[in-house]
Amino acid sequence: MEAYKLWVRRNSEFVHSLESLANGITWLLPERFSNSEIGSEAVYALLGIISTVNQHIIDTSPTRMRPHGFGKSTFPWSLCVSALKDVETVVEVAAQQFVGEERKWNYLAVTEAVKVFVRLTAFHDSGYKMLLQGGELVNMDERLEVPRAYHARNGDSGVSGGYNRPEHIHGYHGSIPRSLEGRAISALSRFGENAKMASNPMWLNKLCLSSEATPALLFEKPTFSTLWFQKGLSGRLFLTGEVLSVLRPLIYVLFIRRYGIRSWKPWLISLAVDLAGMNLLSHSTTWHRRSNDKFNQLSTYEKDELKRRKLVWALYIMRDPFFSQYTKHHLEKTDRYLSRIPLLGFLTAKLAELIVGAQTRYTYTSGS
Repeated sequence: MEAYKLWVRRNSEFVHSLESLANGITWLLPERFSNSEIGSEAVYALLGIISTVNQHIIDTSPTRMRPHGFGKSTFPWSLCVSALKDVETVVEVAAQQFVGEERKWNYLAVTEAVKVFVRLTAFHDSGYKMLLQGGELVNMDERLEVPRAYHARNGDSGVSGGYNRPEHIHGYHGSIPRSLEGRAISALSRFGENAKMASNPMWLNKLCLSSEATPALLFEKPTFSTLWFQKGLSGRLFLTGEVLSVLRPLIYVLFIRRYGIRSWKPWLISLAVDLAGMNLLSHSTTWHRRSNDKFNQLSTYEKDELKRRKLVWALYIMRDPFFSQYTKHHLEKTDRYLSRIPLLGFLTAKLAELIVGAQTRYTYTSGS
């Protein structure tokens, strides 16, 4: 196992390229969206789990410095969330094949309940920080980022691109969006100037000793009582909004199980929970002059996470009954119009086939 870890860390770029190629090929497999075939979905899920494990191996490389005193638990919750999301698709397809369309929601409800438990545990373990990408990324303070020069001196570029997160640069703590890299480096430069790191080659050792001397002051994680009582209304709004975001997929599945996928009730209730959670999070980070509550200041990553959650709302047009009554009609109309154009018509038909096929899978449109 150690030999495999060493090989993955030394050939991270090759590993990610191979994963991206294999993942792309699975979308072209015949019967990808057939109810009678779970082989292709199992292969896709297996590749996803392998990719997640490989990225975890890279992120936990010994050459990637982790801040002293950060957290007491080393359990890889982000790895668990990613693996559960990959397994959930296989559970859905297998359940639909063996127990039928209606009873498959029982198994999906159990899977979503497990994901809720893992995410809430990760939420508690992180000190009640906002979950990034549903807990797949570790949310750490921007002030704790390590300069790229440190990784370069240790032979680690710190850059990779997992197939399921090509838009991120991976560092010691997870993934850093490319658009934010400049801001992080700028913040570190300012910190370095204040600490006179350039004039002192032993700045890293001093930083580590300082962190060890006062870990409680630098990295103490807030507790539930801190957010609920000391931060007042803003803390309560933040906790409630984040918990609603975690519970929303489970609520959606439970209402589908009760009323059916063709009913508008699950669709509307899920949308209402999303809107309520986002509204509470927005109010928890808004400064009110008449209030003495200590409002939550979001990091750059958390602001991007809120933007991502709003973009995920676009999946509502892919969920029944909205898709069957509106989206599918316009998709078929566009396909008929473009089918007369050579090559473009073929590509449009293939894209429409993939969209319709993906829409039949709850796990592809759930946004969970």
